Amino acid sequence: MHRVRGGDSTAYAELVNRHARVAQRMAVLLGAGADADDVVQESFVKAYRALGGFRVDSAFRPWLLRIVANETRNVVRSRGRRARREELAAVPDEVLDPAAVALSAERRRELLDALKALPEQYRLVVTCRYLLELDEQETATVLGWPRGTVKSRLHRALGRLRSQLPDKEVQR
Repeated sequence: MHRVRGGDSTAYAELVNRHARVAQRMAVLLGAGADADDVVQESFVKAYRALGGFRVDSAFRPWLLRIVANETRNVVRSRGRRARREELAAVPDEVLDPAAVALSAERRRELLDALKALPEQYRLVVTCRYLLELDEQETATVLGWPRGTVKSRLHRALGRLRSQLPDKEVQR
């Protein structure tokens, strides 16, 4: 660890070689599946970036495996969100009522028109949170804003949408 902190990249390569197999096994066992290689690679990158916060008197392996567990959890969560989006986008098996379809299309058009009328900062935050279904932290990362800014701009944007669509339902 002292060599790694001193900037010796071969020392970090030794750590990677020594712990890659156990990290791989952990990722697979926690549900990463086909994404296990990506999880392990991202975990080693994050571990390297966080070496400044690593306590020298601690063991590297448990610290690394915690990072692997967190990354795996993120991948599994992301996979679940992606599956839900795909499920919602799938064409339903039942025959839809044409009147309901027309009304739904009209409401969607009204909402998209109201969204286009918002200032860019509000349009971006609503698009990320609701159309792309990103959480607050992901939205903050994508837009390069602090999380509090995402919250406040989202609140203001929804207020504007409510005023533009007073007879419609705009949820938080």
